[in-house]
Amino acid sequence: MAQFILTRLLRALMTLFIIVTFAFFVMRLSGDPLSRFFDVATTPPEVIEAFRRQWGLDQPIWVQFYKYLGAVFHGDLGNSMRENRPALDVVLDRLPATLAIMAPTLVLKTALGLLAGITAALHRNSVFDRLIMSISVLGFTVPTFVLALVLALVFAVQLHWLPSGGYATPLHMVLPIVTLSIAGSAVIARYARSAMVEVLGQPFVRTARAKGVPWTKIISRHVLPNAAVPIVTIFGFMLGSMVSGAVVVESVFSWPGIGRLLISSVTSRDLAVVQVILLLIGAMMVISNFIVDLLYGVIDPRMRGPRQAET
Repeated sequence: MAQFILTRLLRALMTLFIIVTFAFFVMRLSGDPLSRFFDVATTPPEVIEAFRRQWGLDQPIWVQFYKYLGAVFHGDLGNSMRENRPALDVVLDRLPATLAIMAPTLVLKTALGLLAGITAALHRNSVFDRLIMSISVLGFTVPTFVLALVLALVFAVQLHWLPSGGYATPLHMVLPIVTLSIAGSAVIARYARSAMVEVLGQPFVRTARAKGVPWTKIISRHVLPNAAVPIVTIFGFMLGSMVSGAVVVESVFSWPGIGRLLISSVTSRDLAVVQVILLLIGAMMVISNFIVDLLYGVIDPRMRGPRQAET
């Protein structure tokens, strides 16, 4: 077990290092942030030079990267160029708004997806099964921003039932949550149905039915545990992509979360803020994958390794 955890931790650190390196060089090589803050043609050269010196942009990129890594290892993730305060504080200020819509979304799409997928599998090849799968295909093939615009047009512009954007009241959360839940529940439904159908066709299910085991007991004790591995996999991915999945929806509905902050920071070339957000997204993916790996061993003892499975 210790070797398993150590291997996963080393892999996680390597992943975070790759993310940090990628974010640093992409942001530095994609353009000069100076043009977002000054009119280069009219700004005095000494002002431009002072700005570059203040933010370390006057040094070679490899020197900048070396100093950035040293600062990260000491817990310093840099300052925001726009707000002139720690970039981590800027991101953490927006985190509650993102969690306010992503936490209910995660619960809602998981519940709806599992219910739809399991129900479709238990009524395989029926009209109900085909209807659920057709809706699921439509749910994850329609782009999120298109779905968001359609929902806003119908429920905010035409019917005036819900606000089209903002952060003032709980009603402002409804459209972002519904938009994110539709696509997520459709994906979970297809994975859940596929896993359930595969397990329902296994010999041990037929044997249990032949012995007269109640159908509800077969489903709860034999089918669901064996179908849980692929479902846990997709759940872990969705858990890790909570922040990144909110980028488009927050922009459409003017929700002041991390996703909208990422777009505005990329546009204004606020390097430190973008790097912190990408590091946060990477950390969430790493943590969720680590949790999923641990759950694999709990769900299926065969995945723990020979010695652990025997014990």
